[in-house]
Amino acid sequence: MAFARTCSVALVGVDGVIVEVQADLEPGVAAFTLVGLPDKALSEARDRVRAAVVNSGEAWPQRKLTVGLSPASVPKSGSGFDLAVACAVLAAAERLDPSSIADLLIIGELGLDGRVRPVRGVLPSVLAAADAGYQRVVVAEQTAAEASLVPGVTVIGVRSLRQLVAVLTGMPEPEEPPDPIGGRPDPLMAGLMLPTAGVRGLPDDKAARLDLADVAGQYEARRALEIAAAGGHHLYLKGPPGAGKTMLAERLPALLPPLTQKEALEVTAVHSVAGLLPAGRPLIDSPPYCAPHHSTTMPAIVGGGSGLPRPGAVSLAHRGVLFLDEAPEFPVRVLDALRQPLESGEVVIARSAGSLRLPARFLLCLAANPCPCGRHSRRGEGCECTPAMVGRYQGRLSGPLLDRVDLQVQVAPVTRAELMERDSTAESTETVAARVLAARERAAARLANTPWRTNAEVPGHELRTRWQLTPGALDDAARQLERGLLTARGLDRVLRVAWTVADLAGHDRPDQRDVRTALVLRTGVEQGMPLPEGSISRFGTPGRLGGGEPRTDQPGTAKRTQSRTRRSAAATASGAMADQPSEGEGEGDEA
Repeated sequence: MAFARTCSVALVGVDGVIVEVQADLEPGVAAFTLVGLPDKALSEARDRVRAAVVNSGEAWPQRKLTVGLSPASVPKSGSGFDLAVACAVLAAAERLDPSSIADLLIIGELGLDGRVRPVRGVLPSVLAAADAGYQRVVVAEQTAAEASLVPGVTVIGVRSLRQLVAVLTGMPEPEEPPDPIGGRPDPLMAGLMLPTAGVRGLPDDKAARLDLADVAGQYEARRALEIAAAGGHHLYLKGPPGAGKTMLAERLPALLPPLTQKEALEVTAVHSVAGLLPAGRPLIDSPPYCAPHHSTTMPAIVGGGSGLPRPGAVSLAHRGVLFLDEAPEFPVRVLDALRQPLESGEVVIARSAGSLRLPARFLLCLAANPCPCGRHSRRGEGCECTPAMVGRYQGRLSGPLLDRVDLQVQVAPVTRAELMERDSTAESTETVAARVLAARERAAARLANTPWRTNAEVPGHELRTRWQLTPGALDDAARQLERGLLTARGLDRVLRVAWTVADLAGHDRPDQRDVRTALVLRTGVEQGMPLPEGSISRFGTPGRLGGGEPRTDQPGTAKRTQSRTRRSAAATASGAMADQPSEGEGEGDEA
């Protein structure tokens, strides 16, 4: 009986599990049995490996062959085990020294001619190998640069099975035949890169040519964009078509600081598993940008698929920006599925084949029109939508989802003067990004001994107890909390934004002005002051925050306002309360 073993890696989401590949040869009728819970693609390895070994000039053993993948309880998929299986078979047949492959971790697909093809997920596979103590890995030559990103691991990149056999036996490496494709794209890379799924994250992409100075007007939205980038806060842009919402969102990734080494490895691992890692750029060091279409399904957004789940858009946008244009057009179930990753920074997916945890620490940017036709305004000029249509359209973004969005900004139409005249005061992306980086550094210094990096990640309890604001800074926010116009989660998010505003301004801690700025950015109305002529709140409703007419964009507020109106009208008609404020109005006047 002849026996040999080596190792490979099975990917469960973006985590690797070390798999021992064992080959056993026994006397009997020639047969090839593969066990260990393989999927269809892995079961077909029997034919690929046999043809590759024969076409590489090696003899196929004419005995009963059993190849086992251990642990058998872990589902295994893909063709990345081919090269490990071939080496184990050759070692069991005494063509290779079994000890030469016992400490190797081998990853690669075999073509029928013996060439080694690259596979997806090499980086997380090598990371798992390094964690398990392996010091040498064998991968396809095309993915050797990606595998070399892991420190402390010696990477052997091979082009064919013949070359690997020569390396392991100490023989001269054979000459590979010339490339027959004549300058066309390498067919070996076909299985490594998949359609981009709306993901963008490379500096040589068109994002490098997008400048914030190109946006006409929109000073309030530009300021909100800067605060969102500085603190990692989620952003909601609402306005008519053509106001510049998409332009602003496309320029948001360039305002974010470059990824750290750890973050770059996290992002690259996710993109490698998803098949989005382009050739020639093994490391993604800039924040990715993912903008799926509104017809995208739930598994494509959150992650999923048949068998073990695959990363979705929330994971592909990890450490970057997830932009949902025309957000009300997305299915309601898809939008509400974003609640958990918005809070926890990860998504947990359970399937019959198993459950896994995927990273999802992204900056969400929503964009929406005020109504289906896009022309709804305070005066309703040109809008053909009925009030029921407007309410139904705006209601597709649920209250719990919007409660997790820190910045909710009204994007006004661009005026002729702003569009036609060149604005010399418009700041470029480089200028704003420098301020964002400085604010991030202030926050990082404050959070140095904590598990958080940005203000948006800090729990509300820590903000309220560990870091104190200036005296009286929270008076306005506390008043809105007492009136029910601000939830407990909303108060925490106002505190987070206030710290970011203070970091951008260079303040040691937020003052009342910083908190008021955070309240305005969350509610869309000035604190304690009537709205300017022509301005509207985030749902197109005039009002002011802290006094006067109450807002009607919170759940139940419209019904309370109607109830007070009916009671006031009845009291006026009877003359009993003609000179007294109706219930609830006195509190608003005092506020």
